Amino acid sequence: MPECPLPQGGFYISKIHQISERIFAKKLKQYNIEEINPAQGRILFFLWQHDGISIQEVSRITSLEKSTLTSMLDRLEAAGHIRREPSREDRRKILIRVLNKDSKIKEVYEKVLHEIADLFYQGFKKEETADFENYLKRIFSNLSEFEKEN
Repeated sequence: MPECPLPQGGFYISKIHQISERIFAKKLKQYNIEEINPAQGRILFFLWQHDGISIQEVSRITSLEKSTLTSMLDRLEAAGHIRREPSREDRRKILIRVLNKDSKIKEVYEKVLHEIADLFYQGFKKEETADFENYLKRIFSNLSEFEKEN
């Protein structure tokens, strides 16, 4: 009896990420947003919701390595999208603040997020979408726990 092939979920997740990044970048460009890339947009999107948090917290939530995050924050700061400032409570902490310059970018970014979500789940029933996202959360949890332990 032939063996079952290895599950391909990781392969598909990787390919989906690559394709969706390209589509996201094209959509941003269609709306004349060329000053940020999708990865920088994800950081800004998080900061729009949680302004004034520490670099460590941004790293934890976005799962970006601190060196990668630092270079992205450098570019966002140089472009005038964010500002770093010392925490008043703990001088060792640096907080990230979003500058008002981003109102158009925020509006467009959120619109593109909705367009991408519609594309992702085209033809899915609500229950299928919920199940799929629950499976992804479980996979993410499994990988996160493994990473913490090793």
